[in-house]
Amino acid sequence: MGGGSRLNPTPMGGIEAAPPQHIMSISGPAAAGALAFYADALAVLKRGSLEFLVGGGFALERYTGIARDTKDLDVFVRPRDRTDALDALGAAGYHTAVAYPHWLGKAQCGDHILDVIWSSGNGVTTVDDLWFRHAVGADVLGVPVHLNPVEEMIWSKSFVMERERFDGADVAHLLDAQGRRLDWDRLLWRFGRHWRVLLSHLVLFGFIYPGRRPIVPAPIMRELLGRLKAEGDAPGEPDRLCQGTLLSRKQYLPDINDLGYEDARLVPRGDMTPDEVSWWTQAIDEAPQCLAALDDHANCRTR
Repeated sequence: MGGGSRLNPTPMGGIEAAPPQHIMSISGPAAAGALAFYADALAVLKRGSLEFLVGGGFALERYTGIARDTKDLDVFVRPRDRTDALDALGAAGYHTAVAYPHWLGKAQCGDHILDVIWSSGNGVTTVDDLWFRHAVGADVLGVPVHLNPVEEMIWSKSFVMERERFDGADVAHLLDAQGRRLDWDRLLWRFGRHWRVLLSHLVLFGFIYPGRRPIVPAPIMRELLGRLKAEGDAPGEPDRLCQGTLLSRKQYLPDINDLGYEDARLVPRGDMTPDEVSWWTQAIDEAPQCLAALDDHANCRTR
């Protein structure tokens, strides 16, 4: 997914274990039911010998120390494992559905949701073997699991720039807490031809934490600024391409629908089909769908 850099990624291999750390980031009246559901769902996936990673607020707490209540649990799988993961959760008594075929499935117990993720809404940050090779061991709700690597968390969060949700603060916190331990070559390779997105977050990081600027290696900044200068010295591209849709599915629709710009999400430039873009766009103004609408969830249980 992230080609285009002259720097090479770390080779693939098996999961590298790390000392487990206990994580629990949810509170409130419904916490007990949610935690029981999440713990059981994780155990179900492990019993099925499915490779998965935990991300979202649980992983963010592990890497930054910042705890926040989370409305759901994010589980990441390779695209080829999405059906097996949803089937295992369905067989355990939970209600499952593919919300968006290009990136997201869901499992539900009552009001509690588990997201099964294999890519991203913009089709860019697809889960692959490197996510698993560099995963970090942790204990989530008493279940030994592996977390998304920091580099892949930064990569995926960097593209979330909606009016109602901007993950730039998460990126800055991850850089601040883990920057000296990052595989910067792999991070740069991940962004590939979208390297300007990484550069924008690194510039903001230097603004947010002036005293922490040295965390970003000088060779990385020189590489990115060199690319920026080279582009500035080159003649502009004649085509009307809008890459804003990779950052926000809504805010750049006028560019596509009214101003004649090409949508960077669509193949062959991107990884999404017209149908996938249409489904994802239609969901903008829809209320979050409850899986119970597909079936009665009275029998949903945790064991």
